Amino acid sequence: MASDETIRAQALDWAVRTGDPAFADWDGFTRWLEADPAHANAYDTVSAAAADAADLVAHAAPANDDVAAIAVPRRRPVWLAGGLAAAAAVLVAVWTFAGAQRDLYTVQTQPGEVRTVALERGTQVALAGGTAIAFDRDDTRFARLERGQALFTVRHDAARPFEVRVGDERLVDLGTVFDVRSEGGALSVAVAEGAVSYDPDGVAVRIDPGQVLRRAAGSKDLVLADVPTAQVGEWREGRLTFAAAPASEVAARLTQATGIAYVAAPGAAGALSGSILTAPLRKDPASIGPLLGVSVRAEGDRWVIGGR
Repeated sequence: MASDETIRAQALDWAVRTGDPAFADWDGFTRWLEADPAHANAYDTVSAAAADAADLVAHAAPANDDVAAIAVPRRRPVWLAGGLAAAAAVLVAVWTFAGAQRDLYTVQTQPGEVRTVALERGTQVALAGGTAIAFDRDDTRFARLERGQALFTVRHDAARPFEVRVGDERLVDLGTVFDVRSEGGALSVAVAEGAVSYDPDGVAVRIDPGQVLRRAAGSKDLVLADVPTAQVGEWREGRLTFAAAPASEVAARLTQATGIAYVAAPGAAGALSGSILTAPLRKDPASIGPLLGVSVRAEGDRWVIGGR
């Protein structure tokens, strides 16, 4: 599915092309309109915005300049006059500025805290500990994960897909319950229901239920693997499962879930596996040792995993 930005660009392109007196591909234009309800909506938006842009151009012109009126066709053949290029340039500039000016607010959790944010009916986001997410006051179908981990339960809307940004990376829902984790430059996306499209306008990797996509910190390589759907978002129920995980990842996730400061010993071995409940750790932080087959010791106000 094309993104909102792609559809918007296509709508503007069609507006410019249909304004050319030599344009003849009305059948192609009609097919594009009928392919997706979002196309017609975008075209109507272009019509209104281009008319406003034309007014801006006309009012900005010197008094002795003859700037023709502009009429963008609203899903029917209407010829445009010579001011369209200027209007289109204004329109693109306005869209670019508006896209960069989202009205964002940030929700944060402390390590050991879990919080749920309801965005609209059928759509909510559960934040794990140590997480920060930016939401848009004007667009309940957008979120930007700044850091941490979140479980998205999304009401699918083909005309308005839910979008998650993680740095420069983009995720789009295809009717979904999915978990996103971004920590230290690494990314993982696990799907429990529906599907997620990673970078839909680029590599377009589809992540289906029971799959997890991982990208290591500093790498562009994507790895798609299997994961039990019951494990997706299990942290919300107070459980963490590790499968051949490095000690540094175990320490970071335990800190995130419990608020207890865990760190990996320098040179600590990886490949730690096990499934643990996090609530008992608040009484006995060292109890993860036997569960994961690793040494755990207190060092000041921290608990060190691995090492001597």
